[in-house]
Amino acid sequence: MTDQTHITHQLKAGLGRTLAAPVTRTVALLALCAAYIQGPFTKIFDLSGAIAEMEHFGLHPAAFFAVAVIAFELTASAMVVSGFLRWLGALALAAFTLLATFIALRFWEIPPGMERMMATNAFFEHLGLAGAFVIVATIDIAKGAK
Repeated sequence: MTDQTHITHQLKAGLGRTLAAPVTRTVALLALCAAYIQGPFTKIFDLSGAIAEMEHFGLHPAAFFAVAVIAFELTASAMVVSGFLRWLGALALAAFTLLATFIALRFWEIPPGMERMMATNAFFEHLGLAGAFVIVATIDIAKGAK
């Protein structure tokens, strides 16, 4: 084994231990769910703003949808982070993200310019986020199948 191969092996082993650590998994899952934890608290502290947001997107009754979104995001995030039916919480957040993305980020309806570019970027970032939740669900389901 060459020195370079040995160093590479040691780096991979150390990185593997770090990535496999429970604290790393918890921090990563918290980061993945960060928007779904922060968002509801913002809505709770500004319920009238949350209701206005639902009205803006044509969701009626707006107050019902505001409260439902708050409860859903917090519950599904808790499921993902805690591991309790993680796969279900992750798939629910993936579906919610896709639905909300197609409701709120219709970049194709925005005239060319900075606003459209920002909406386009956010749209595809949300697709990536939904994909990450599907990966979390897949890993959780596969782990349970063994």
